[in-house]
Amino acid sequence: MAAILSGANLNFHTLRYVSERCEIGENREALLAVTMPEQPGSFLKFAYVLGNRAVTEFSYRYADDKRACVFVGVRTTNEQEKADIIADLTKNGFDVEDMSDDDIAKTHVRYLMGGRAANDNERLYTFEFPEQKGALLKFLETLQNRWNISLFHYRAHGADYGNILAGFQIEECEQAEFEQALAQLNYVFEDVTESKSYRYFLR
Repeated sequence: MAAILSGANLNFHTLRYVSERCEIGENREALLAVTMPEQPGSFLKFAYVLGNRAVTEFSYRYADDKRACVFVGVRTTNEQEKADIIADLTKNGFDVEDMSDDDIAKTHVRYLMGGRAANDNERLYTFEFPEQKGALLKFLETLQNRWNISLFHYRAHGADYGNILAGFQIEECEQAEFEQALAQLNYVFEDVTESKSYRYFLR
């Protein structure tokens, strides 16, 4: 039996950085920039194309009424699977750019997706999604394109539940109907529209 004591300057924050880089370097995660029409149903179609593939990251912020650009991470097993994902998305009308080898994307852009949007009727919610395949698809199918999603952020952390931040364009008279639809999901959710961070950086 041997015990090893290491004095390396390595903590859990550094380990996360190392593990994320290893995932990409070993072709276990594809980072993609996907452009789609800014219209109801685009996200749902996108989720259908991805199918049961494990989404590791999803960041989007409404910018204009023509195009939506999504930063998405997808779990892969090899380079060919990444190529297949890109081919499937392209075949279904999505514009895809591979960001897996882009250092700016890996180090900075993935954490900077956001910004302000001129949405007077936007409401911001947090959700707890079960970390299982189909959770995002269930979410989108339940809402049925009824309300436009104006912000979405998710990053897998290996826990049983994932924390999601999402914005929706909701008229005041639709608020009760919207929350009734959310209740059907059986996901924990909270309206955080009045949060200071939203007011300072996203609204």
